[in-house]
Amino acid sequence: MATDTHAKNTGTKGTQANNKVLDKGGAVREGEELDAKAVSEWLRNQNVEVIGEPIVTQFSGGASNWTYRLQYEGDNKNQDLILRRPPKGTKAKSAHDMVREYTVQNALKDAYPYVPKMVALCTDEDVIGADFYVMERMEGIIPRANLPKGIDLDPEQTRVLCTNVIDALVELHQVDYKAHPDLVNLGRGEGYCERQVSGWDKRYIKAKTPNVPSFALVRQWLGKHTPADSKTCLIHNDWRFDNVILDADDPTKVIGVLDWEMATLGDPLMDLGSALAYWIEADDNIVMQQSRRQPTHLDGMMTRDEVVAYYLEQTGLEIDNWTFYEVFGLFRLAGIVQQIYYRYYNKQTRNPTFKNFWIIVHVLHAKCLKLIAQYEGEALFTSHVQPHLQDMGVDAATIGQLPSPVQAVIKGILPKSYFLPTSYKSEEPE
Repeated sequence: MATDTHAKNTGTKGTQANNKVLDKGGAVREGEELDAKAVSEWLRNQNVEVIGEPIVTQFSGGASNWTYRLQYEGDNKNQDLILRRPPKGTKAKSAHDMVREYTVQNALKDAYPYVPKMVALCTDEDVIGADFYVMERMEGIIPRANLPKGIDLDPEQTRVLCTNVIDALVELHQVDYKAHPDLVNLGRGEGYCERQVSGWDKRYIKAKTPNVPSFALVRQWLGKHTPADSKTCLIHNDWRFDNVILDADDPTKVIGVLDWEMATLGDPLMDLGSALAYWIEADDNIVMQQSRRQPTHLDGMMTRDEVVAYYLEQTGLEIDNWTFYEVFGLFRLAGIVQQIYYRYYNKQTRNPTFKNFWIIVHVLHAKCLKLIAQYEGEALFTSHVQPHLQDMGVDAATIGQLPSPVQAVIKGILPKSYFLPTSYKSEEPE
């Protein structure tokens, strides 16, 4: 299934495993310090013979779980480790589950070649104040918003990279989870779509702050159009380019997949829809471009429509209403963003990266409404939905509380006729 063309020259300018392109940690963020001495003592008690005390760095992702690199003095792989732990503050019940993330990867080690080697799991919160696990570091490139400097892929090579990333997702969905007891116990199986719509409805309401829309219309529409599951398989539930590791010598080749905290048994089309919510194309609006977390804007990348067509071709699955999966993916992403922003709003984190996440929620809301309008037909949407928009927080006064560039983005998504005057006011926190 994976393409054979990724072994060609991939634009690394002839260097072998150039250190400049390898993913590295940076300074540990204020308030997120790690008790490395306690971790080292615990590792030794688990019969992991680490040498001395580590150099600790922190990876820049960290909008959800905190990820640290522990570099000990030895040269063996078990001296270059990654530690994952949940953030401080309010957390969704089912999120940030270190036991789950460790268990999934440990169970997949013989069935799926892209998981790192697990070292040890700690459920004793007395060690550092939270559950955590440690795994061996996989050395490679993590493609974040942009490829690292020094990686110059032409459009053909970029298409190979894109295809390989989607192939790795397809391959995951083919894993025989029934052959692995720890995977069988991950989820409840049939009824996944319905549970996800209901679950994210409740999570969004719980995390809502006064300065974001209610998503009431979107939530109602999703509930009305929820399909039966297409099938049940192991799904990643957070599939993005910045959760894959690329070979430093061949940056089109996937060698690892990270961030398994939300992996479960579910519908693969929901996994695909959630993945495409992050898929920012070159002509998407400025707010989405500024929040882009993966290099899907590059010339040669598939469009969202091309990804869907390719995935269906590879899997043989069929879709009656792709709009449902696309709208769900955007709503789910809005819920994830809002849960993170909720912590910032309530001063449970000081990470300045989260300050303007509420603006992203507004744009995702408008994108959902536009997709629903296209599905229902503009005339039907205007006659049956527009009269209720002011109750949904999508009127001129609501948009007027947003920064001017964001107002322009949303009005570009939703025509002026969609807005009605009202006294609703949105509040931006100090």
